[in-house]
Amino acid sequence: MPVLVSELAVEGFRSIRRARVTLAPLCALVGEPETGKSNLLAALRAVLDPSAEPEPADVPRDEPRPMALEATLGDGQSVRLTGSPGAITRSGGDAAPPVVYLPASARANSLVAPSDAPAAALFRQAAPGGPEPMARTVQAALDHELTGVMLLVEEPELHLRPQGQRLLYRLLRRFVEAGNQVVYATHAPAFLNAARLDEVVFVERLPAEGTRAGRAAPLTPDEDFRVLSEFDAERSELLLARAALLVEGLTEKLAFPFVFAALGLDPDREGVSLVECGGKANIPLFARVCTAAGVPFVAVHDRDARSGKRPKLSERVLNAAVLEAAGRERTVVVEPDFEGIADLPGGARKPEQAWRRFAGLGADEMPEPLTRAVELVVALARGGAG
Repeated sequence: MPVLVSELAVEGFRSIRRARVTLAPLCALVGEPETGKSNLLAALRAVLDPSAEPEPADVPRDEPRPMALEATLGDGQSVRLTGSPGAITRSGGDAAPPVVYLPASARANSLVAPSDAPAAALFRQAAPGGPEPMARTVQAALDHELTGVMLLVEEPELHLRPQGQRLLYRLLRRFVEAGNQVVYATHAPAFLNAARLDEVVFVERLPAEGTRAGRAAPLTPDEDFRVLSEFDAERSELLLARAALLVEGLTEKLAFPFVFAALGLDPDREGVSLVECGGKANIPLFARVCTAAGVPFVAVHDRDARSGKRPKLSERVLNAAVLEAAGRERTVVVEPDFEGIADLPGGARKPEQAWRRFAGLGADEMPEPLTRAVELVVALARGGAG
């Protein structure tokens, strides 16, 4: 797939004091609200689209300085914008791809921000009324065989049900495959693919440095298919979390919300994703994704050793793999196993038994390994050392 813009460098624009980010053909900007995701989109539009002239409000309030925006194109050429609002200098603009910007504020009407680009006019004319206008408009662009366009989208998930989000994500991928580039800012896991971490840019805002952006470490070829097969939209939510609690299965996932509640905590309020990994054997893979994405996490798993006996060789191998992937500080081992510390009778309906058992426990009755895991992951979500 082509890369119309391979890199964006920004200095002195809105919340961005200085940032440099590499862009993929399809690129998702993710991060907390107010970190500067939309500002990165606006900077990319400003340097590529002469009709998107910067305004005085685009100058950082605390440290006004001349703007310096540069987009490195896929063919090695550069497009630059320097100066201050009212005294802007542009260079290399003839090589810039046409830009279509779909801001969140226009989602209910025209969809498209004002622009002189013919491609923007096509999008505006194709924007229909009725449900899911975004999907219909992108489909119209595909039908017109539009190519060589930089499409910028702010919050593509707005006003879409989950099925509509998945449809739009597939259409955006097809739009890229047709020879275009798409960069969007999102808070929806449906627009993220954990198997393609190289397409995700993580955005944060630090008090002393302003907006920063960086891409995740790529997965290995051996890992990408496993991630593709294991990560649905619910599990991909961890890419948007402040911290993740990785557990073996459904039993633990149903029980842990009661542990949070007993401690007076709310995982959603803390930005913690509770991720059921589909078994202990998958925890190292999920830990690897968290590490690559820079998401703090805690892994909880059974030691699987009954009556004080040593675990079987297979269990020792799995336990060692989790420890290696997560690290000792972020691993909580349940002795001998979850059923043992929760006093569950075993047999069938284990998730239901755990749900009923933990619903009636107070903080002083919760098993210590589980409260320790919750306290650790909340500390990580709050930015502590854990």
